[in-house]
Amino acid sequence: MKRTASARWRGELKQGTGTLSTQSGTLKDTAYSFATRFESGAGTNPEELIAAAHAGCFTMALAAALGRAGFTPQELSTQATVTLEQVQGNWTISAVHLELNGHVPGIEKARFDELAADAKANCPVSRVLNANITLEAKLA
Repeated sequence: MKRTASARWRGELKQGTGTLSTQSGTLKDTAYSFATRFESGAGTNPEELIAAAHAGCFTMALAAALGRAGFTPQELSTQATVTLEQVQGNWTISAVHLELNGHVPGIEKARFDELAADAKANCPVSRVLNANITLEAKLA
């Protein structure tokens, strides 16, 4: 399975503007800019999208693990907070904090914690930073 997304940028960093689009069309020419990333402008930014992807992936992975263990979650709710900071002079995503609230009838807290920890460690987005990243660059 492969999914695609695209970015378009016009102008220099601080005054320029960009758009993001996804293969599914859920994002279509969605605005992003320096202001949406480092200030409080209207639009999205890469870190917010990573947070959404991580919250969604982790929550689905936990639902799957609970199902395999014989439990049906009534509700799972996750908030992901991505930290972007300077590390040795480079902007770096240094941490992601997941806050999980679950309502799972019949499960003991220790088992819930065990399954949540496994989902955190093994969902694809948790593992993405260890991915092989390739690049094909073309200049027009």
